[in-house]
Amino acid sequence: MPEPGRDTICISSQVGCPVNCQFCLTALMGLERNLTAGEIVGQVLFVTQAHQLSTGSDRLNIVMMGMGEPLLNLPNVIKATRLLTEGVGLSPRRITLSTAGIVPKIEELGREPVRPKLAISLNASTEEQRRELMPITRKYSLKDLLAACKAYPLRTWEKLTFEYVLLRSVNDTDADARRVVKLLAHLNAKVNLIALNPGPGIEFETPDPDRVHAFQAIVRRSMPCFVRKPRGRDIFAACGQLKRQGSGL
Repeated sequence: MPEPGRDTICISSQVGCPVNCQFCLTALMGLERNLTAGEIVGQVLFVTQAHQLSTGSDRLNIVMMGMGEPLLNLPNVIKATRLLTEGVGLSPRRITLSTAGIVPKIEELGREPVRPKLAISLNASTEEQRRELMPITRKYSLKDLLAACKAYPLRTWEKLTFEYVLLRSVNDTDADARRVVKLLAHLNAKVNLIALNPGPGIEFETPDPDRVHAFQAIVRRSMPCFVRKPRGRDIFAACGQLKRQGSGL
């Protein structure tokens, strides 16, 4: 994903995903298998070589936000992170892992000396709302997730990132925005807003840009809050749209 001043490569940690978020096309695949550390790193090497990107540059960022729940493949994710930092030359500051909230694995990740930055897929402003949108909440409650985030050992240079997919008339109201601010009030955090990337089989709708910006304005009064620009919607390659089409690999 080229942008002025930086390039970002979004990579996968699993084939499919077992977490079953209700607004995500990848969830419809279920889980096929974990990727090996070599396969995770190979995605980065392939894209950098194909597009002549420098791995030693501060321009390059890696986000483990493609297919899969990285914390359910943590040994291979950590091994891949070591390969990317010690072998390829990337800084841990340039690698981010996104999780739906596997609480004990968040604690385990925090004990790793070499680890990516942590991003949490929040996507709801109440326990009940999150249970409906993200069934993993029935196992790891929002309260326990936020407690794990508060206890997470941030390095001096990092913040926690919270990602929030906005769904029209579901979790995008001003009241939702105010509740998000309250939930995150005692954390060193920033928020990334993602207007839903729609797809076949997904019952939710994308909010209007004015609603997205109104939500952002409320959150931004209390903490950094950014709106992610959609990339790849036309080929079902945007966030939450990664799903193999047809029967072939």
